[in-house]
Amino acid sequence: MTLAALQREIAARLAAAGIEEAAAEARFIMMEAARVDAAGLLAAGRDPVSAEARERAEAMAARRTAREPLSHILGHQPFWTLDLRVTPDVLTPRADTETIVRAALEAAPAGQFRVLDIGTGSGAILLAILSDRPDATGVATDISPAALAVARGNAQTHGLEARAEFVETSWADGVEGVFDLVVSNPPYIASAVIAGLDAEVRDHEPHLALDGGPDGLGPYPHLFREARRLLGPRGTGVFEIGFDQGEAALELARAAGAERAELHRDFGGRDRAVVFSFKSA
Repeated sequence: MTLAALQREIAARLAAAGIEEAAAEARFIMMEAARVDAAGLLAAGRDPVSAEARERAEAMAARRTAREPLSHILGHQPFWTLDLRVTPDVLTPRADTETIVRAALEAAPAGQFRVLDIGTGSGAILLAILSDRPDATGVATDISPAALAVARGNAQTHGLEARAEFVETSWADGVEGVFDLVVSNPPYIASAVIAGLDAEVRDHEPHLALDGGPDGLGPYPHLFREARRLLGPRGTGVFEIGFDQGEAALELARAAGAERAELHRDFGGRDRAVVFSFKSA
């Protein structure tokens, strides 16, 4: 069997299992199995598949049809301009979260600035910002030492470790100093909803990073207070929210004393970020 034929066979198997982007995912599986880049895979499409490559592809396809996330199977996920290592200890970075990166970069001052990323997970938000702004430095927190190990590794992979500090703590407890940006993608899914999530998320993503309490908004009052404590003059906060939480998030920001609070939408046109600032002293 050729590589191309095996790729088609795996795509059909994934499609039968209900995987929406079966063709694209089969291609990624074959690229990993054959350990070649996209151009190389196309060039080798008519070559017979090796026994080793077929075995690797079959094993990955079986895991995917069992609804294990593709990011866990491949061990990495593209985000912004980076390719990030992903494990079951962190949320898989999603395109929706790039909304937070865009809003943060729009709000960032020129020249040097400091970023605080609360609950960093894989480090996606902080590292994306640092990769775009070479004069920026940042601090990332997480309560999970395993997640921080992933984030540190991603910083090292992309040559950003000298500008990023990683702190094991709950939210921003114990963090001091003044920041120009405070960003976060906190848990915002209502507890009762988690059981009905897709198996890829429900069974494989860390619930600590998903469960936002009874209404999904549990972390936000504390996060807004922390942002008020840590943001410097003219500093900006950017928090990810659920698509149906916009008005509630605005109310919580204002209740915490925000002078400005507005919503930013993702590429799907859904509310995805609350951007806010406090009155300068």
